[in-house]
Amino acid sequence: MTNEIKTVAICGASGNMGASIAIVAARAGFRTIAYDLSDDGLARALAQSAGFFAKSVARGKMTEEERDAALARIENTSNLDDLAEADLVIEAVFEQLDIKQGLFTALNKICSEHTIFASNTSTLSITEIASGCGREDRVVGMHFCLPAQMMKLVEMTAGINTSPETFELASGFAEKAGQIPVETKDRPGFVLNALLVPFNNDVIRAIDSELATPEDIDIALKTALGYKMGPCELLDLIGLDTQVRLCEAFFPITNDARAAAPPLLRRMVAAGRLGRKSGIGFFNYNTDAMFGG
Repeated sequence: MTNEIKTVAICGASGNMGASIAIVAARAGFRTIAYDLSDDGLARALAQSAGFFAKSVARGKMTEEERDAALARIENTSNLDDLAEADLVIEAVFEQLDIKQGLFTALNKICSEHTIFASNTSTLSITEIASGCGREDRVVGMHFCLPAQMMKLVEMTAGINTSPETFELASGFAEKAGQIPVETKDRPGFVLNALLVPFNNDVIRAIDSELATPEDIDIALKTALGYKMGPCELLDLIGLDTQVRLCEAFFPITNDARAAAPPLLRRMVAAGRLGRKSGIGFFNYNTDAMFGG
């Protein structure tokens, strides 16, 4: 196994999470292959990344030369075969076990023997995702926090068959990329979502019962507890449809009633109020904006 990661590939790179991880990798100096089935989505994500880097330059966080170099490191592709040269592949695709398993099985036939596969899953078992892919010892969990280019935490999770060398190399990449890795066990929701999925559902139920408005709930928690982002802002950022999928993945495993999707959440998704991605959720947004800078 190689002892150095130079080229990183991100699958699902047109989504908010994948695009954020691409920014992290490219900014840190890694060759970054951004893969997605949608060419239009990739072009849109690259434009948003350019906007993020432009804000970074305006705020004095990077020079124009550093911005240009970071953007030049991002290579868009819709051809899975182009990931053959990756030392590390990070998937940020839909939170469905069969999709993630199928992707890693396909990549196993394309990528080099040393390539590490990492899953950005927030609820699913790393051991199950790795099962049957052909390189279970080189699969690891790397759950970035959205937006990854601003939130430093990465939850690092070893599956039952993950080798210590794989875990060490992936953790080392996270550190070199400027992130802060923490080790978690392969349990439902790891640290963050084991706590956040039920909590965010409690917030939604509080809104539905008219305890307080989304604005006042966010103000209360940010002011009293020092949160940088209120729960309603966070839900809008990750996507209310994503919260539904988290609930549907989390509830059957835990049987925790607080993890079941609240009726209001399902109604908002049915109405197309998905958050930032649709322009409206608990709040209204400019859908072309990239968070932070």
